[in-house]
Amino acid sequence: MRSHTLLRLLVLVAALVVVGDGLDVLGGRGGGGEGGGGDGLVERVVDGDTIHVRLSGRSETVRYIGVDTPESVKPGTPVQCFAKAASAANARLVAGRRVRLVAGAEARDRYGRLLAYVYRASDGAFVNAALVRDGYARTLTIAPNDRFAPRFAALQADARRAGRGLWGRC
Repeated sequence: MRSHTLLRLLVLVAALVVVGDGLDVLGGRGGGGEGGGGDGLVERVVDGDTIHVRLSGRSETVRYIGVDTPESVKPGTPVQCFAKAASAANARLVAGRRVRLVAGAEARDRYGRLLAYVYRASDGAFVNAALVRDGYARTLTIAPNDRFAPRFAALQADARRAGRGLWGRC
């Protein structure tokens, strides 16, 4: 009987270690928000809404939650209006900087990318919101990752009314 209890305890501990490692990669430790916070260094800006971040010793592709920028690197898709400007804006916000990632309700998309709300570590700037506010991104709400959907919708409406970014050019 004692060996079964010990075996169950070892299995439980092993499961917690595996889950804990996954949370660390997803930014699940360290406080607040959906999934907590994880810090990493932006290694590369892919486009307006996707970056590569060094997390826990490995490079992860991170797709911003709640926003969509015009396509600039999607295979088989021509470069869309304002795509290069959106990519450049994203680079100005995060390239080479430390960021804090906050996971949503779903941590990864069907392509295996981390899904995150992204904050600049130096000053807490909410990158997803900044891109929408300044007209570099449109809202893209995909449940269950919809925590900031109302906020993003209001920022988009303001940007559109003011003709900022893509709303004044595309």
